[in-house]
Amino acid sequence: MATIKEVARLAGVSVSTVSRVINESGYVEKKTKQKVLSVMRDLRFTPSSVARGLVSGKTSTIGLLIPDVSNPFFAEVARGSEDAAIEAGFTVFLCNTDWKLEREEMYLQVLKNKSVEGIVFLGNRSDESTLLKSVGDIPCVFVDRRLSKQRNYIWVDHEYGARLATEKLISIGCKRIVHISGPENSNSAKLRERGFTKTVKEHGLDNWQVVQGDFSFAGGYDAAKILLSGDNPPDGVFAGNDMMAFGFIRAANELGIRIPDEVSIIGYDDIEMAKCVSPALTTIRQPAYQMGRTAFLSLKDFASSDVVEFQPELILRNSTKA
Repeated sequence: MATIKEVARLAGVSVSTVSRVINESGYVEKKTKQKVLSVMRDLRFTPSSVARGLVSGKTSTIGLLIPDVSNPFFAEVARGSEDAAIEAGFTVFLCNTDWKLEREEMYLQVLKNKSVEGIVFLGNRSDESTLLKSVGDIPCVFVDRRLSKQRNYIWVDHEYGARLATEKLISIGCKRIVHISGPENSNSAKLRERGFTKTVKEHGLDNWQVVQGDFSFAGGYDAAKILLSGDNPPDGVFAGNDMMAFGFIRAANELGIRIPDEVSIIGYDDIEMAKCVSPALTTIRQPAYQMGRTAFLSLKDFASSDVVEFQPELILRNSTKA
């Protein structure tokens, strides 16, 4: 593969002159420019975007770190960011961290090496001080995480969303309510759990419970098998996301437990499949695609502080009693 040094040697000019031709910066005599371009054609030399970026400071690339590309919610956020980026002439490096801190750290180093112009973080695990030290001066936008230091973030009021779900279950007469939470180190999962516990306590409920989940179909399925086979099965369930709600519904069907006649269930996210399962899932909607678009647009503006908050919405379907 030809290099910029070879181009300079064969054209009889300096590397800096070749660089000025490539980046169309600075003065180069017409004859010299034509000679450089001719050598580049002969060598089939194509300068990389990273190489150009080292000179111009612009690579027109961003990084997008998401925790689980198989989860439709995260995929929809990623699609929103990518669509907005492409419209603006940017390329996106999509990095799936699989909820693993070591993979997040690895991808962060890769993105820095590629001289990305910014990074969108979704569901990141690193502690704040380590994270901010690692990213340095790279502009960042955090989706679903608020940092104490001044950074851009896209936010959803998860406590309010959890309150909407819990109050709905209470309003339809549920007395034994369970919340299947998300991963322990997930910021949004903690806030949904907090909203749930605050609401049941405010309503004076005694028979409620929080069980640990992991935002996966299997997590909801396994929780349902245990809860529905016990001596005091719930009559109302608030799952921390739609995927766990789907797992719960599958297990209930296998056990012959009718939804919503015997147990009502509410999910969170309102992914596309929520309206396709049977029964169609009552859930809390957060605008995933718009969150992704907004994240990129906030990043592109390079604002020192840009906070955008979305309000969740209760979407009523058939998995809860009328």
